[in-house]
Amino acid sequence: MCKIHFTDVTNRDGVQTSRLGLAKLQKTMINLMLDEMGITQSEFGFPTTKHEINYLNGNLELVERGAIKTTKLSGWMRAVSSDVEDSFNNVPKLKYVNLSQSTSEQMTNGKYQGKKTLDDILKMTCEAVECAVSKGAKIIGVNAEDASRSDIEFLIKYANEAKKCGAHRFRYCDTLGFEDPQTTYERIYKIAHDTQMPIELHFHNDLGMAVGCSVMGAKAAIDAGVDAYINTAINGMGERAGNADLVSCLLAVLKSAGFKGKYKIDDNIDLSKAWQLAKYTAYAFGVPIPKNQPAVGDNAFAHESGIHADGALKDRRNYELYDFEELGRGEPEIIETGRMITTGEYGGIKGFRNVYNNLEIEFKDEHEARNILELVRYANVHTQQPLTTSELKFIYYYPDIAAKVMTVSPYYHPVGAITERVNAHFI
Repeated sequence: MCKIHFTDVTNRDGVQTSRLGLAKLQKTMINLMLDEMGITQSEFGFPTTKHEINYLNGNLELVERGAIKTTKLSGWMRAVSSDVEDSFNNVPKLKYVNLSQSTSEQMTNGKYQGKKTLDDILKMTCEAVECAVSKGAKIIGVNAEDASRSDIEFLIKYANEAKKCGAHRFRYCDTLGFEDPQTTYERIYKIAHDTQMPIELHFHNDLGMAVGCSVMGAKAAIDAGVDAYINTAINGMGERAGNADLVSCLLAVLKSAGFKGKYKIDDNIDLSKAWQLAKYTAYAFGVPIPKNQPAVGDNAFAHESGIHADGALKDRRNYELYDFEELGRGEPEIIETGRMITTGEYGGIKGFRNVYNNLEIEFKDEHEARNILELVRYANVHTQQPLTTSELKFIYYYPDIAAKVMTVSPYYHPVGAITERVNAHFI
């Protein structure tokens, strides 16, 4: 039976949110939390980008050590063979990749300025897929950027040719949030039927329809006999108006009238981890969850009007479609209002020990304590936010990987004019 899977792109597309971002330690924590939730895949970054290299390799070490067990970590790159070469040179243990090319007339003309034809796009993509196969990639997805404005017959040809070269999935990218759910269903059904490739659904929210399009695209793929992979971002983060929200998409598939009991999701997914994941991501980005956000907003289970309050108290099903406990909500949150000892970039050993004692973590000797203290100081500089309990625990249990993901060696190879300027000590 075909299933609906979830590929979260918070660490690739979500971090491209303008004027926002995540530190590498925070991206790592999100991967760990996605794994705890059983999400199928995390598109965890850009293997061609130099400042990502230590983070990417460090997270793949977490996979080797069993800290990330379920969630597959996939890298994104352009569907250009040189990018694939660079990616595997930078991140040799990479196994899952998505290769992206523009496929619409608008994009090919607008971005390539008439220098590339659709045949060139096809050739470049096939060469990139063959290169990824030669590097030992286990699962290769091909992305059609601006697919919603692309000719559907070309998309089918693009997917089929890539499949012949070794691609496993086709990603349909509604890059501008242009599509509506009905059109999505019709186009995805035809592509899935004619290619028999698993389909990834990647929708942006410019018209407020990303979740609707995502789930209808998934329905079309399943109806056509192939697996669906909904691309999501936690709390709907992403470029411009964001991507399809992870929790909203999950609930739409699990609870809505047309899906409940009719379509099967990845068996590993544990919805009870949703609240913890949404809260941490909001904190890491510095973007509060809207009060009226489905499932995880402050008002998602709040009732005030007389009729609603009375009905909810008599039977929660009168005004609640699902239970807050299903999302991991319901525990009281305790906020310190008296003395508080914290640790950070200027923290000392006594306060630091107090914080870890409260986490029921004891150090074996002074060397261990001071080593972890230094990492905690660096982590605070790295994130520029007070460290969370989960971050403090991660640093203790995986100090070497914490050090690795926080280490960035700036690209600086002065040649030409910059050398002359620096050597001349210009102001």
